[in-house]
Amino acid sequence: MSSRSGSTRGYETSSQSRNQSASPPVPESSDTETEGLIFYHMDLYGSKERFDIFPEELSGRGDRSLGDTRSESALSSEKVQRPQEVGYDLEKEVAELAKMYGLDEDREKELELLGGHVEKVESRWPPARTEKPGSQGSIYNTSKSSSSVKDPNQSTKQQGLPDEVSQGENQSKARADDEAESKIWSRGEISSGGMSDEWNSQAVSEEEEEEEEEEEEEEEEAADVFCSTCKIPIRAFDKLFGEHKDHEVAQLPSALESEKEEIHKNMCKLEEQIAQMENVASHLEEIFITVEENFGRQEQNFEVHYNDAVQVLAQKYEEQLEALGEEKRQKLEALYEQLVNCGKHLDTCKELTDETQELLLENDKAEFMKAAVTMVDRLEEFLKKEVNLELSTLPDFEERVIDVSEVEQLMNSINAVPAPCAPVINPQAPNAATGSSLRVCWGLFSDDTVECYQLCYKPVSSEMHSDGQAEHTLKVKETYCTITDLLPNTQYEFWVSALNASGISPPSERAVYVTAPSPPTIKNKRIQSCENAVLVCWESRDINPVDSYTVELSKLTDEENDDIITESIVGIPNCEVLIHLQPTQKYRICVRAQNLGGSSERSEPVLIHTTGTCFYLNEDTAHPLLAILDDGFTISCDELENPECDLPVYDNSFTRCIAILGSLIPFPGKHYWEVEVEEDTEYRTGVAFENTPRHGHLGANNSSWCMRHIITPSRHKYEFLHSGMTPDIRITIPPRRIGILLDYENCRLSFFNADIAQHLHTFNSHFQHYVHPCFALETPGILRIHTGITTPPWTALP
Repeated sequence: MSSRSGSTRGYETSSQSRNQSASPPVPESSDTETEGLIFYHMDLYGSKERFDIFPEELSGRGDRSLGDTRSESALSSEKVQRPQEVGYDLEKEVAELAKMYGLDEDREKELELLGGHVEKVESRWPPARTEKPGSQGSIYNTSKSSSSVKDPNQSTKQQGLPDEVSQGENQSKARADDEAESKIWSRGEISSGGMSDEWNSQAVSEEEEEEEEEEEEEEEEAADVFCSTCKIPIRAFDKLFGEHKDHEVAQLPSALESEKEEIHKNMCKLEEQIAQMENVASHLEEIFITVEENFGRQEQNFEVHYNDAVQVLAQKYEEQLEALGEEKRQKLEALYEQLVNCGKHLDTCKELTDETQELLLENDKAEFMKAAVTMVDRLEEFLKKEVNLELSTLPDFEERVIDVSEVEQLMNSINAVPAPCAPVINPQAPNAATGSSLRVCWGLFSDDTVECYQLCYKPVSSEMHSDGQAEHTLKVKETYCTITDLLPNTQYEFWVSALNASGISPPSERAVYVTAPSPPTIKNKRIQSCENAVLVCWESRDINPVDSYTVELSKLTDEENDDIITESIVGIPNCEVLIHLQPTQKYRICVRAQNLGGSSERSEPVLIHTTGTCFYLNEDTAHPLLAILDDGFTISCDELENPECDLPVYDNSFTRCIAILGSLIPFPGKHYWEVEVEEDTEYRTGVAFENTPRHGHLGANNSSWCMRHIITPSRHKYEFLHSGMTPDIRITIPPRRIGILLDYENCRLSFFNADIAQHLHTFNSHFQHYVHPCFALETPGILRIHTGITTPPWTALP
């Protein structure tokens, strides 16, 4: 009875969950019921067999096929807490599973297809998770309100009922569940089947894309060589058996370095072109600015002068028009006056004519005679007057010549502007000069119109009377000028004046410019090197001091890329520098000098091989009887009759011992060189401090360590001297090639028979300072010195 009530409660719980979320029926038995819920694989949804997993066929078949594993499932379910007890978040797991299989991307399509059945579809299509092979189903979560379903086996064991009763109850419950939900599944069958197919195809396409990406990644990871023919990375397998079999290949790291070097070389060329174009652009910009300024000033000047000219012309017009009107008035007045006079004369003539006619009609002779005498007198008097019959003025006007000289003067004065003010010369810009040229710039603070500039310069002399220096003058149109044919590292004084049609401006203040230095000269005989460093010395060829020096290094390879600068050391204040290098490499070293004007050209390069320690013999320390042959590493002595001879002796040379010092070895670590000797030559060789006495013998003081060979009547005697003390060492095989190993770190000086790799003797002494190699001859003979030798492995001492 208790078992039946338990099954009823489970069924009620399941039915209530279905009513709330419209989810599909849940079987109550499974082999993986560790979480209390059952999930099915998504591939079963939408297929014809999906209804076969729910009714009593599944329950019976599942019980029969999984009967052996039901006990294990029950035990595992007892160990796992219920989802409701641990606060199991079902929605979160559903969301994670949907995201894993890409089902969340199709949610919008599902909503469009199913319309109002959103809740049913969401509960009916949960995210799926692939089970291990052999399992009959997958665990799934129906909704947030769904409750966990107890294991029938577990319930049976707890209640003490047989399995057959539980199986019957499960079958009846599954049949009821199937009947209750058959309508819901039938309504969503069509759309769900379509959605399942779409999701299956999407999953297949995603798997194919992932496989392709994995294959591409494997191919890229497997590429370990570079095909020079196809210009792509390939696998070594493709070179041996693939399509790249006959192609030229190279190691991927070497191809990478080669491409980097090529890119770096092209980048250097691009930087040079960019610098050149920037200079040209700056020049053009200056010209543009000058043109704009000159145009503005000229336009303003034109406007002012043309306004003045128009005003003068208007004034001339008014004046000429007024004069023309005055002439008209005068002509009219003269003609009118002449016309009035003619009228008066005409009236008089008419009056006399009338009176004469009246007189002729007089009949009385006496009256006639009286009147006739008076008339005759009047007529004679009138006729005596001359009548001017010519016009007092001509009707034509005189041709007036308009005086435009003032206007012409104004027009001509457009270019005749005042003389400009003094220009302002700019101070020298850094790196604007070479060893033979300078770039000088200046400007104007006023709006003067300038036709050209006059640039003057002369070298600056340190003497009191510098006026005797020759001055040079140039005429330029722009506000800058590049002067050539100058002396390197020399100061020049510049001043400039502006010119136009009105005259020349006062000169600007004088500015001092300096040219770039001359290339330094590297002292080859003072270069010292070892396996991991080099000391480079040089001297300046200029009288004036320079600001600093730059050393450029080029690592030489088989490709002979000599122009690629691999390292630059800048700001060196002195004429020497210690540079750390890589062993067993070839380097080309050049030096540049720098000042405010710019950088000099490269010096003559020197080649450095970091295979071993290299040094040179210091001729200033050589005894007068000691000669250095042309190779610079062979010393000889022809006679020893008078060691203290009267030959010229330098302050730093040996006077008693016929010896010479090599250059200082200023590098920590190990240094090795060899001395080739003849069997019958007596000699000394070793190392010594700089302050070792020049009037003594090598090895006779505490500042020198050496190996001595002398010939006695009985044998060849070898001594190892320091402060005059020597151990008793007998050498059976006379060395013809002596190897000397100087170890600063371990405070050792070792001598070897290099022909047979035999250790002869070792001095254990703390070298407070760096030492010089030293060599001496006690009988006429020759010593040959070999440097730049890699330290042999047999020189290692315990």
